[in-house]
Amino acid sequence: MTVDKIVHLMAGLMVLLSVALAHFSNPAWAWLTVFVGANLAQSGLTNFCPLSFMLKKAGVPEGDCCTK
Repeated sequence: MTVDKIVHLMAGLMVLLSVALAHFSNPAWAWLTVFVGANLAQSGLTNFCPLSFMLKKAGVPEGDCCTK
């Protein structure tokens, strides 16, 4: 897996997890969805993503998310 694919996967899983936690546990978990959305927007504007930075430092190969 590449950095881009892992970032997309983690963002999607975090949104789904926070929605499930907000529904079944406590509505305050919806703030996690807000945080993930704000981080995605910031990443799109500034081209900096903390998760991709950490994954690159860990040696995960870079690649385009939309190619095989």
